[in-house]
Amino acid sequence: MSTIRGARERARAEITAAIKEEARRQLAREGAARLSLRAVARELGVVSSALYRYFPNRDELLTALILDAYDAIGSTAERALAAADGDRPVARWRAVCRAVRQWALARPHEYALIYGSPVPGYSAPEITVAPASRVALALVAVVRDARAAGVLREPAGPPVPRSVAEDAELLTARLGLDLPAPVTAALLAAWAELFGLIGFEIFGQFNRVVEAREEFFDHAVARLAGTVGLTDGDRESAAPPPAS
Repeated sequence: MSTIRGARERARAEITAAIKEEARRQLAREGAARLSLRAVARELGVVSSALYRYFPNRDELLTALILDAYDAIGSTAERALAAADGDRPVARWRAVCRAVRQWALARPHEYALIYGSPVPGYSAPEITVAPASRVALALVAVVRDARAAGVLREPAGPPVPRSVAEDAELLTARLGLDLPAPVTAALLAAWAELFGLIGFEIFGQFNRVVEAREEFFDHAVARLAGTVGLTDGDRESAAPPPAS
């Protein structure tokens, strides 16, 4: 009985994978807004009702694709962090950012699904939140490690408005970040700017503006590292981070 059940589970996994792969091809051709279970079924040579046993509706399929994309880009960021030079915070930060950019350039349609325009009529469920946080948490890990090593400077820029600091304090408490509010606020801005840089490149806003894309990206993410207080200097040269 277990052999039969195992065969069924493998068959289901294979069919699910085939459905998602065809759906990704549709994303590339038509965009997420035009994703259709009926069109996926037609390309796979089956009746559309056969797909409902795997994905009851388009939104369920979209959610599966979104989860896969977030997990893929998150895993990429985490692997880059694990392989990076552990003693140089800016180098570790840059390694994560470079890996995320390379993933996006290799999979622009999946990137657009999770960081592009919202799909009309679709609302992402709560289960997407944790996978969506993986890249941000990889960047947080760089900053936390730098702070623990005593090489995190005070974030650059103007003082954080009280209302922004309150939002940052709530976030640090909810996620257990153990970081001062100004550092968390700077991290949030850097995270948004990272995806802004990548989005501009993916969606063509840098065309005829920035030709040295890789060099520009490296320069920009190094600047972002400075805004959150990261330095590759020694412990003695770093100022203590601000109190929370």
